[in-house]
Amino acid sequence: MGILALGINHKTAPVAVREKVSFDPATMQDVLQQVLQTLSLVTEVSILSTCNRTEVYCSHSDDCEEAGKVAGSAILSWLSQHHGIDEQVLIDSSYTHHDNDAVQHMMRVASGLDSLVLGEPQILGQFKSAFAVSQQAGTTGSNLGRLFRQTFSVAKDVRTNTAIGQNPVSVAFAAVSMAKHIFSDFSKSTALLIGAGETIDLVAKHLKDAGIQQIIVANRTLARAQKLAEQFHAEAVLLEDIAQELPRADIVISSTASPLPILGKGTVERALKKRRHSPIFMVDIAVPRDIEEEVGELNDVFLYTVDDLKDIIEENVKSRQDAAKQAEQLIVSGVERFMRELRSLDVVSTVTSLRGHVESLRDECLTKARKQLANGDDPAKVLQQFAHTYTNKILHTPTKQMRQAGAEGQLEVMDWVQELFQLSSSEETNTNETEKKEKNKAT
Repeated sequence: MGILALGINHKTAPVAVREKVSFDPATMQDVLQQVLQTLSLVTEVSILSTCNRTEVYCSHSDDCEEAGKVAGSAILSWLSQHHGIDEQVLIDSSYTHHDNDAVQHMMRVASGLDSLVLGEPQILGQFKSAFAVSQQAGTTGSNLGRLFRQTFSVAKDVRTNTAIGQNPVSVAFAAVSMAKHIFSDFSKSTALLIGAGETIDLVAKHLKDAGIQQIIVANRTLARAQKLAEQFHAEAVLLEDIAQELPRADIVISSTASPLPILGKGTVERALKKRRHSPIFMVDIAVPRDIEEEVGELNDVFLYTVDDLKDIIEENVKSRQDAAKQAEQLIVSGVERFMRELRSLDVVSTVTSLRGHVESLRDECLTKARKQLANGDDPAKVLQQFAHTYTNKILHTPTKQMRQAGAEGQLEVMDWVQELFQLSSSEETNTNETEKKEKNKAT
């Protein structure tokens, strides 16, 4: 069995290419079954498709390097036809890993070491979902199943035994971290979030995790604000309601795509008067800015921009990079464990085949011996003939192969036979026994 991981990600292809090779989750089971039906060399398959990567993991019937290349080429051709994209574009944008390298790549991806944001935890959940879908589709069996489970185990080990995920490096987290320095007890604070995109979604999650109870989401469209607010038991308002809601806000975090500022100095001044000059912490994540620069001149406002968050982010990135080095060692160990297990399974298969072959020869000789006994032949002669015939049948092919190996100079074959059957130790034992007998005779 060979293992292959083929993919396109944020490092190798722009979003214009990545979006063309992504898969609709609703059709994924049909897609997986189509791969097995179309590509005869592929025996098991699973596909991971996210905004940053599309990767195909498969096992193929032959573990030689050439077979892996053929399988990889076949998958690229299939992807090209399925998505209607020039195959050369895929070749230029893709990467392929085989066997040990494929196992290591999967473990790195699942552990967040290959992500756009180093150590991000979402990828492991996406990995597990991809495996679950392929199980439901019936396109993964014992080989990929064993690999995925080992991958999950290693990723969990990385999360548990390194600091890879303990210091988030997103702008959203950095903003919430700074707010903690101003407000010691988030449970008594109210946050006003301006915008309803991915960044504000992440900000809301971090605020909730930090213990904040009251969140107000302001957006240009109320429906979008309500959708986000529902997730966090928050309030939803329109952008034009910000002036009315601002006096309630201890924390303001803004991230919109507005070309002009949304929050001006005059609006904030009026809010501060209503708050009796209780301080407001503000973070403007947007580029261009959502909050007028002059707002920072007000005495009771702590205003920060994206640039102000850089120090926190850089410090956490360094921490994650140090943790990533530890994670790489855990992954190397995980790859070694999996490949040892895989090799041991190959041994079991070989031993089973050998035992079956020997037992088949035995049954053949027994059938002949029983017929001879039924015909009244001398039992002693039948037994002797059985032993002779059985021995010859067992040794015929190995003897023939050893002679051929010797003629071709493959002397290592002889060493393996000596070791397998412990012939050297047997000869030494016989020699020792002979020496003992000679010594006894002499005395």
